[in-house]
Amino acid sequence: MSAADRPTLGIYLRVLSGLLGAGMFICVKAVSDTIPLGEIVFFRSFFAIIPLVIFLWVRNEFPGGLATKRPFAHFLRAGFGALALFTAFAALARLNVAEAILIAQLTPILTAIAAVWLLSERLTVFRVGGIGLGFTGVVVLVWPELSLSDRNNARLVGVALGVLSALLSAFALIMVRHLNRTESPGAIALYFVLASLLGALITIPLGWLMPQGTDWIYLIAAGLFGGFAHIAMTLSFRYAEASRLAPFEYIALLWPLLADLLIFRLPLATTFLLAAPLVLAGAAFAAAEQRRA
Repeated sequence: MSAADRPTLGIYLRVLSGLLGAGMFICVKAVSDTIPLGEIVFFRSFFAIIPLVIFLWVRNEFPGGLATKRPFAHFLRAGFGALALFTAFAALARLNVAEAILIAQLTPILTAIAAVWLLSERLTVFRVGGIGLGFTGVVVLVWPELSLSDRNNARLVGVALGVLSALLSAFALIMVRHLNRTESPGAIALYFVLASLLGALITIPLGWLMPQGTDWIYLIAAGLFGGFAHIAMTLSFRYAEASRLAPFEYIALLWPLLADLLIFRLPLATTFLLAAPLVLAGAAFAAAEQRRA
């Protein structure tokens, strides 16, 4: 096994990325009704720079590690990622968290398929089974909400934006895996944040508001969570194949529900009790590939 092929470490980093990402989405949802979309993206990107620069400095890659011979590849990755961030936050503002998370789970499926097509990775029985079990758990989790018939145009737009975000995220993750072969993980993440920051600044003429009270806390926390989550995610693709990591994306679904249970003291839904074993079984089934190897 080479230094760049450490699937267990890659899986742990992907799970950590999901936990930190859940914290970011909870913070974004808290301000989505009061703060404009572009402004949320700006704060998320601006404060994400702090952990990214620290990460590069610790690795002795700042500023030297930012040099690259593949600017166009970075441009594509950063562009896909920035657009995915905008569309994900826009979807979250129009949907409840369960629906937004469900649609986001299209990302690992699309990533696994795209990795086979673009990176010539293997789509094994373990990975297909893990993805299938995980997605079944997601459907069980939110089926009562999806069966409601009182849809409105805003929610339909939210669904469309969520699907678009999943597609853009899949292409961005494939670019991460491709760039990780030669580029610094911190540089990959930092260029993405800078692209998102510039995209957010373009929205200033649309009208920004001065954050009030706890809005500052949520916006700053969203950036810090997002920055550390991106570091963990980027590193995970250095150590494991994209299609192997895909099923572990579903574990990220558990964190917002646990936050409801332990922090907000909300009752545990029956659907959670049915879905959680399926989600965890998907991750376990995917991990069985490594034990078999």
